[in-house]
Amino acid sequence: MKPHVLVLVLIGGASVAGAASGTGPDPMSLSPGTLALPSPPATPTGEVLSQPDYLDRALSEVERQARVLRRESRDLDRRDAAALERSVAFGRSYVRALRVGLLPVAGGFDGFIDHAARVERLRKAAARELAERQRIARQRLEVRRRLADLDSRLVVLRANQQAMAQARTALLAQRDRAAAFERAFSSNTVGHTAVYGSGVGPLDPTLAASGFVAMKGNLPFPIEGRTEIHDAARPGIEGPGLEIQAPVGTPIRVVFPGRVAFADEYGAYGRTVIVDHGDRYFTVSAGLEDIEVEVRDELAAGERIGTVGMGPSGPGVYFEIRRGAETLEPDEWFGL
Repeated sequence: MKPHVLVLVLIGGASVAGAASGTGPDPMSLSPGTLALPSPPATPTGEVLSQPDYLDRALSEVERQARVLRRESRDLDRRDAAALERSVAFGRSYVRALRVGLLPVAGGFDGFIDHAARVERLRKAAARELAERQRIARQRLEVRRRLADLDSRLVVLRANQQAMAQARTALLAQRDRAAAFERAFSSNTVGHTAVYGSGVGPLDPTLAASGFVAMKGNLPFPIEGRTEIHDAARPGIEGPGLEIQAPVGTPIRVVFPGRVAFADEYGAYGRTVIVDHGDRYFTVSAGLEDIEVEVRDELAAGERIGTVGMGPSGPGVYFEIRRGAETLEPDEWFGL
């Protein structure tokens, strides 16, 4: 990465529809079809949130609920498979018992009673498993309905977040250009590399279908807004990677759809989330303050995975891109 370069990553400025006055509704009640957001209500502690904070909290909550439902869906799949296995076993035993006939060859009346009771137990057990599978099927339908509802809300919230981030990014870029212009006349100008990430918006379906490699040169930054980036030099980590500086607690988002492969503490990396994007491509976000996802979670582009923590040289997140065990040069993926 060359010094003294000002990098402006802009998707384009955009304005957000004016907010209505008064208190806003629960973010869960937002309906699709509009990009206008109400004014944020005060929290129970009396804190008045800014529009970006309110939107981020609303989006984070809907994403959390969607992850919970996806985990519930996977659990229902496991329960259904187990119930199916049991029902097949009971059903086969029931059929074999019926083939013996009502009167066993030996055992007399007592044998007949025991045999009939066993047949009835097998019938009831098979019926219980069938009823269990029917209950699971009804739960699946409800989970899918709720997921579809959350997905429609996520579309609205992410579009709002993207528009607001673009507007904020355009303003910050304008201010930084003005400051850089003034510094150019100073004899003690200090070069810096600034990035204006306008957020991870809804992904173009064509790019999603082409896979992670199609994002090379246009990969969005995992942190929106103005950040300063440096080639990583964290102790105990070989790299190459990027140190992306941002305030502690800033949301970190997944840059491309994928599945969480690792979400835990790991050596010099600290709290780390690794996302598998397919075709052996992975992104690593390390030095997090909080991890908000779990292993096997399926993530959409822009979904929140955690928050920025304190690194060796200050607040920031360490970011790597890998193909298998090979760590790739990240600059060219971001177009730096």
